[in-house]
Amino acid sequence: MTRLQRTPYLVLHKEQTPLKEVYGSSDGTVVVECMRIVPEGLPSKMAIVFSHPIGGGAFLPLVNALARAGHHVIYANTRYRGNDTALIMEKCVADLGACLRDARKRFGYEQLVLGGWSGGGSLSLFYQDQAEAPHLTHTPAGDPYDLTQMDLLPADGVMLLAAHVSRAATLTEWMDPSITDESKPFERQRDLNIYDPDNPNKPPYDDAYVERYRSAQRDRNHRITSWVRDQLRALTLSGTPQAERAFCVHGTMADLRWTDPTQDPSDRRPYTCYLGEPVLANDGPVGLSRFTTLRSWMSQWSLEASAAHGEKNAERISCPVLVLNNTADLACTPSHARRLFNAVGHDRKELHHVQGADHYYIERADLLPEAVDICSDWLRRQGFC
Repeated sequence: MTRLQRTPYLVLHKEQTPLKEVYGSSDGTVVVECMRIVPEGLPSKMAIVFSHPIGGGAFLPLVNALARAGHHVIYANTRYRGNDTALIMEKCVADLGACLRDARKRFGYEQLVLGGWSGGGSLSLFYQDQAEAPHLTHTPAGDPYDLTQMDLLPADGVMLLAAHVSRAATLTEWMDPSITDESKPFERQRDLNIYDPDNPNKPPYDDAYVERYRSAQRDRNHRITSWVRDQLRALTLSGTPQAERAFCVHGTMADLRWTDPTQDPSDRRPYTCYLGEPVLANDGPVGLSRFTTLRSWMSQWSLEASAAHGEKNAERISCPVLVLNNTADLACTPSHARRLFNAVGHDRKELHHVQGADHYYIERADLLPEAVDICSDWLRRQGFC
């Protein structure tokens, strides 16, 4: 078996912003924790750079399998490692950009390919969009944060591996629309509560109910966004425009796909989700956006305000793109892979399926070689190896 060399290292970059949402120094220094994983004795001029808004993927099966296959891999944790409570997507872009610049300077890589696994897929597309044609100078909350001045290095290619379209879109598809009053989150509208045994609407759901349910989910996301904007305006009018507020969002794991296998059909196990039993995960402590802030909601969770939207970002990028769909994935279902593939605005794109693979390749580790072969073949044909 190929022996791997793991080298942890730090990338430091500076920014001047009056707003602070992570622990760290007071002089504007941002610390990006990275892990370089390379096969011993195999040099390379190309590296696959993985990142994820909340990081933590340096030991993922696919990340390590790609390194064992002979590829150089770097995993970059953003400043929000393990905690997305106050996460700002624009700052994740800045952190990934610092990692890419450093990888070229420190290790001499001539080609860099973004490895967008899971939530890292939409981050990779958001990054590449801003690197190719930077245009954002403010966050969705209106705070100055100029990505056009950050010398973002465009990647040479993007791999979307078991990826979803965006954090905002995914949250919305998972939100519980039976919550119609955020101040009373446990008073729920029965006919929109798919976990209520007395809900007259039973799976398999008819098309009219699905459309009504999805519309109610979008409406709930928009209501929260409207409330957040009101709070931000109130803070500005009070003379404390840099103040922040934290809040809780209940009921965020109620996707119709988890109670009705006919919705977005795939090889996934029915009546479960990647966090276990959906009815428990719906109000559990680790659901998406459970704890958040005003600015973080606007940047990563707001369907209408977030600039990190994989489909919209994909329309504008020019580099080659690989989309890999795991057909038994409980988190990122086939429709997301198709939407990302269709959104890419050029024909240098490919969509592949790993039949029976779960999200993490933990249940079906035997399918890892197939996924690695698809990635390796694509990299070779694109001239990245």
